[in-house]
Amino acid sequence: MSETDEKLMLAVRDGDVAKLGVLFDRHHRALFDFFIRMTRRRPIADDLVQDVFFRILKYRKTFRDQSWFKAWMFHIARNAHVDYYRSHQGEAILEDDHANGLPSPSPPPGQQLETQQQAMMLECAMFKLSAEKREVLILSRYQDMKYEQIAELMGCEVSTVKTRVHRALKDLRDIYLNLSSEKPPCNVKKSESNLQIM
Repeated sequence: MSETDEKLMLAVRDGDVAKLGVLFDRHHRALFDFFIRMTRRRPIADDLVQDVFFRILKYRKTFRDQSWFKAWMFHIARNAHVDYYRSHQGEAILEDDHANGLPSPSPPPGQQLETQQQAMMLECAMFKLSAEKREVLILSRYQDMKYEQIAELMGCEVSTVKTRVHRALKDLRDIYLNLSSEKPPCNVKKSESNLQIM
């Protein structure tokens, strides 16, 4: 039976830093998925994953006996994401370049082109949400975190998380419907002031 994330992290905290490799193997894909959905840029997502594990090692002594590792890790990830954008303000971080962002959806054989276009519009709609709304949807829908876990991570009440998810889904739906009537269907632009996609 494999050791829990928490047990591994406690070992790392107490000096067995080799166990960090096991945690990396377990969680680097989830972190990459989180960052690429937040940034839409593979190089940035790769850098941020490395930064998170560097910070885990650096701040290992702050991990508490009763902490839940995934929430603690995503707390570090959120801080790394914010710090990255603060230090790169004014740079052209986000581009409308699918070769460097999320992979193009590949529908199973026999599915129509319409499915691929819908997936592309959904991706575009996600990037038109504010970073806060995009983050809560990524955590709840793509990282499969429970509302209680997101509330712990964000330092708020479960009811607040539910409200944020509900509002984000409503906005996502509205944006998606607007995109479906656009020609071309998606126009992603960078906002240097607030790091949101307009």
